[in-house]
Amino acid sequence: MAATQDRSKLLKNAGVVTTAIDGIMEFSKGRRKSGLLLLGAAAVSSRIPGFGTAASVLLRAYRRLR
Repeated sequence: MAATQDRSKLLKNAGVVTTAIDGIMEFSKGRRKSGLLLLGAAAVSSRIPGFGTAASVLLRAYRRLR
């Protein structure tokens, strides 16, 4: 049972880290609003798993459809 909890914690942290990296990359490309959105989503994702990933996917879909 401990191994399952360790895996879920690892995946949760990976989601937060990847969303934060996406936010930093947006800042480096000059997209401040997107960067702030993703960094905020990474912060919320630490409490609500999957939130950051959903925000990232929705942001990419919005850009593609725009």
